[in-house]
Amino acid sequence: MGLFENLSRGLQRSREALNEIFYFGGEVDESFWEDLEDTLVMGDMGADIAMSVTDDLRELAARRNLKTSRQLREALADRLAETFVEPQEDPFTSVPSIVLFVGINGAGKTTTVGKIASASAKAGIKTIIGSADTFRAAAIEQLDVWGERAGVPVVKRDRGSDPASVCYDVLDVADREGSDLVLIDTAGRLHTSADLMRELAKVVNVTRKRAERCARGPIPVRVVLVIDAATGQNGLSQALEFNEALGIDGVIMTKLDGTAKGGIAMAVASKLKLPILRVGVGEQVDDLQCFDARDFCRALVGADE
Repeated sequence: MGLFENLSRGLQRSREALNEIFYFGGEVDESFWEDLEDTLVMGDMGADIAMSVTDDLRELAARRNLKTSRQLREALADRLAETFVEPQEDPFTSVPSIVLFVGINGAGKTTTVGKIASASAKAGIKTIIGSADTFRAAAIEQLDVWGERAGVPVVKRDRGSDPASVCYDVLDVADREGSDLVLIDTAGRLHTSADLMRELAKVVNVTRKRAERCARGPIPVRVVLVIDAATGQNGLSQALEFNEALGIDGVIMTKLDGTAKGGIAMAVASKLKLPILRVGVGEQVDDLQCFDARDFCRALVGADE
């Protein structure tokens, strides 16, 4: 099943809400535009984006005489797609590259690291995993399983070790073995805890300093935020706090196959001007896929219906 089909299945809640106002024979009047704006807000996009998108679509509909459901859905999908930022490069394929995964507990960081490691190894990229979540024993065990499946080495220390030291260790190994892609899992942090965020900033800084002294020359370090799409507008709060503390380079949205409404992806992209790098649309390795703004927005509004 492709990205569009998986997204269509996962974003069913938002699409069903829009179905109530997008229907053949419905009158495009003032109440239609009010209902559309309200529905977009309820889809986790936020009031500012919903208002801007609705105003733009209203103007476009008047100018082009758009009246049918299909016309309006297509136009809405096009307008929503404009919200997203195109990544300058993919940190998982533009190698050598070091990627630190951050986010709150339960967002899906460890599983995401495992899936990307599997996909990268399959693509022939020499990959190594760093287990810097030293507080949750299950995280180390999970990465061991992923690493064994993919044939990717996992660098780790005992539970309770300094996570910055793990990052240093994994870069030493990667440097020695000539690894092209370094994926580092970090412990989940509450974005509202200043102490925890400062500790994570130390992890990022240590990694960046060590990356400057690699044998092949300085290697870029990217910080990628993993967000559970089902958290709704709280996901935007997470993104704002993590970005302020660390300087985020991109976002991965997980769990778009469940109860997520999908609009949070738009809110994060719009407010922070950050690219969505991957989206999780299922539990299998292949269900973590490259983000395509056009496909995502068409699935969100049901442009194929």
